[in-house]
Amino acid sequence: MEIERTVYWNAGAGSVVPVDQCLGIREDRCSPGVREMACREALGSDFRQAADDLKRVGQIDMTHEMMRQVVEGESAHVLSLQQRGVLGPTWTAADCGHGTPSCVITGADGVKVPLVTEAEKAKRRALRRRPGPKARRRRKRIARGSDQPYKEFKIVTFYDPSKEHQHVVGTSGDHQVLGRLMRREAGKLQLDKAQQKYSVSDGAEWIRRQYQQRLPMLEANVLDYYHLREHVIAASSRVFGEGTAESQAWREQMMGLVLVEGPVRLLEEIGQLRRQMRSRSRRKALEALQDYVAPRMEMLQSSERPRDAVGQT
Repeated sequence: MEIERTVYWNAGAGSVVPVDQCLGIREDRCSPGVREMACREALGSDFRQAADDLKRVGQIDMTHEMMRQVVEGESAHVLSLQQRGVLGPTWTAADCGHGTPSCVITGADGVKVPLVTEAEKAKRRALRRRPGPKARRRRKRIARGSDQPYKEFKIVTFYDPSKEHQHVVGTSGDHQVLGRLMRREAGKLQLDKAQQKYSVSDGAEWIRRQYQQRLPMLEANVLDYYHLREHVIAASSRVFGEGTAESQAWREQMMGLVLVEGPVRLLEEIGQLRRQMRSRSRRKALEALQDYVAPRMEMLQSSERPRDAVGQT
């Protein structure tokens, strides 16, 4: 299919291409489909690798610099729409029933995101100034890099038990910023109208505090089963040896105990085993497990846990 593009221009408005507007092509001269593919490829790799993958998968030849501009442009566009209240979730709590009581689960966490440091940017600036084929020429000065190789971003998720409906937002701000964000998004999802609503998280203090302050309508704050299991596995490996039959048996016994009899019995069993240990490192491993479970006892109370709440965020 051939498309004729007529470009109109004047000194006041610049260039206008009506056909491009109909096709959804903005200033970056890439169609919505190409922009989506570029963003998807860049999710799990750097821009150079993403550009190479895009060429192999979609036969779209794009430089890594163009890939960066497209992805960052889309990110800025989405952020602008979100800040103006134009972009929001495509579902509400009313859509999560399907003949059963409507249920919405929420979770929050902090994730480490790799960044380009100032030292790495300095190397690029030096390379650009060098003569020869490896010298890189750019119109704009390379921006300053990060002071650290990683930065923590905070995310909050909302979903139904089937995961058919999911909504995820994030921020580079602190826990207070995330708290305001989770309350705003919960309002858009009409979380208060869900017949069942609770959080599932790793039980970090800042997460519990934000849920208590920002979403007091939640019926319970449940400890993520898999985070607890990871701590039990770590303790059993230190005490009985990694991968041993005794370690696996004790791990399964403890996980079954907390589900059936609750966290108090779990702490009793851990304490009893700790008193039997002579090794300082083994006692320390069990003490660390006690320190993890004790502040989260309310989140582990079986009588207060909503049905089917045990799961992964």
